[in-house]
Amino acid sequence: MSDVMVRALGEADWEEFRGIRLQALTESPEAFAAKLSEEQGFDEDFWKLRLRRSTRFVAESTEQLLGLVCLGRAHDDDGEVPGVGEIFGLWVAPDARGSGVATRLIKAGAERAREDGLSHVTFWVGTDNGKAVAFASGMGFRPTDFRRPMRLPDGTELGDTEIAMVLPLGDDRAAPTRL
Repeated sequence: MSDVMVRALGEADWEEFRGIRLQALTESPEAFAAKLSEEQGFDEDFWKLRLRRSTRFVAESTEQLLGLVCLGRAHDDDGEVPGVGEIFGLWVAPDARGSGVATRLIKAGAERAREDGLSHVTFWVGTDNGKAVAFASGMGFRPTDFRRPMRLPDGTELGDTEIAMVLPLGDDRAAPTRL
């Protein structure tokens, strides 16, 4: 898919963001700690707030949106983790999987994090999702000792566990001490 372009969305793109996010939740509900029925009810102001809180990238061809990924700041129980970004919400349309779209999205997020002066980005992956762990490893992410239960936005635990994988963006190859 050589005609794929990745770009960051702005607030004016809220409807486009809403559309691809709902498409992702419809097609892969198990991949996200969110509920389609709730997100369908969110209003314009909420979608714009999401676009202000973190950078959302879409991959697209001339015909359609192919994927989505988000870049925000990493947080732990003590607040924002200095110098560390977090890549989350990765989704690629079924007909574009295996074509390099996910790689382009992750690279765009990592490049923006580097431009923003961050030293590392994290990517939380389900510990039972070997394909996702292998993909992240192939992109240069390395597993850490940090684990957390998967939760819905309301705090409900889903019973699965995620592992933090970290990608150094510069000379500091050590994993962050907080996540």
